[in-house]
Amino acid sequence: MLKTIGKDDRAELKAYLQSRAYEISPDMLVKTSSIIEKVRSGKNQALHDLTLQFDRIDLDDPIVSNEELEEQAAKADPQFVAAMQEAAQNILAYHETQVQTPQSLEKEDGVYLGWRVLPLDAVGIYVPGGRAQYPSSVLMNAIPAKVAGVRRIVMTTPPGKDGKISPNLAAAAKIAGVTEIIKAGGAQAVAALAYGTETIAPVDKITGPGNMYVAAAKKLVFGKVDIDMIAGPSEILVVADENANPDHVASDLLSQAEHDPMASSILVTTSEPLIEAVNQALREQTDVLPKKEIIEQSLASFGTAILTDTMDEAIEISNEIAPEHLELQVENAIDYLPLVKNAGSVFLGYTTCESIGDYFGGTNHVLPTSGTARFSSALGVDAFTKKSSYMYYSDQALQKNGHKIIRMAQEEDLEAHANAVRIRLHDASENQDEIEREEGE
Repeated sequence: MLKTIGKDDRAELKAYLQSRAYEISPDMLVKTSSIIEKVRSGKNQALHDLTLQFDRIDLDDPIVSNEELEEQAAKADPQFVAAMQEAAQNILAYHETQVQTPQSLEKEDGVYLGWRVLPLDAVGIYVPGGRAQYPSSVLMNAIPAKVAGVRRIVMTTPPGKDGKISPNLAAAAKIAGVTEIIKAGGAQAVAALAYGTETIAPVDKITGPGNMYVAAAKKLVFGKVDIDMIAGPSEILVVADENANPDHVASDLLSQAEHDPMASSILVTTSEPLIEAVNQALREQTDVLPKKEIIEQSLASFGTAILTDTMDEAIEISNEIAPEHLELQVENAIDYLPLVKNAGSVFLGYTTCESIGDYFGGTNHVLPTSGTARFSSALGVDAFTKKSSYMYYSDQALQKNGHKIIRMAQEEDLEAHANAVRIRLHDASENQDEIEREEGE
């Protein structure tokens, strides 16, 4: 089931890494751009027409009323709602630790520098609403925004066949503190969030997963608004030693393979017998899973085992791959954490499966994919804030340092910059002369 690659076969490993690259095709960008322009110019009418075209739903109003929200949320299973409420508390507690305190510095007499942490005013959260519905994504996107202090949190999701929001998403939105809900999906929903319509005010940032049209739309509106990331197919890398349970390893690899035929499931281990045992477990478990066809496609394309001599080598390879999810199913897993440089989220020990992080543990499940963990981070409170610097220079401080600033501006041939300082120094000098004359009299 898993294709085995030797640790020293760098050419094959490099080819594998390149095969995972996620790029949006030019043709997809052209199609998506056309949809965005329709919404940008046609606003509500275009959103209505595109929802009718793509979702086969004729909506008089895409805005979810309070009555509809309450009605739909009441239909959700109470046990599921209770589990979401507890998960939300875990997510809230974790993200509250990320809140940054503004800082100020008195550099010298009369010079003050500092920075402020300010919440974004409005954010949009895209939530899939077709065959794949993820209430957990509502929690993961909205709760950090709420902790950051965002005033307006707008969720957009495709309507169901009945023209209403799904009960589970309605319940999640209530728990997470979503302030507005729009029944629209695809690129047209992203365009409505970015540019606004007659009844939908634009937002400052758009987050959340979606299909290729959603990803392309987020890429195209970036600059008009901020976005979280262009998410590629899901991926997991399990570093395991000889004591890892092959059934557990297999189940975790399958937990990502069921997402998408393009999902990546990778095992890096020092034990060749473990690879054989995991392959057997994969066959047995796949046979009884409902998404067997998707899993088999995923494993055939991107299921990989890499055999190494040491755990240090295994983690070195993991750092090169920079996985979205990294599991360390090894003895004393916490001791290896300092070696991990590139990973979206790390799960330590034999019992900490990635599913805990997806739903309940508290860490965020919106993570960098396709190797972008080399330079980007999990979604968090910082994603919903902006930092603004400030400074104060007294007359005395400007007198002391003004000539240095003038010299630097002149070297860059920006005489107006230099003059903005020079004129203040001149005025200050004249004021001082006048004071001295008055004192002399």
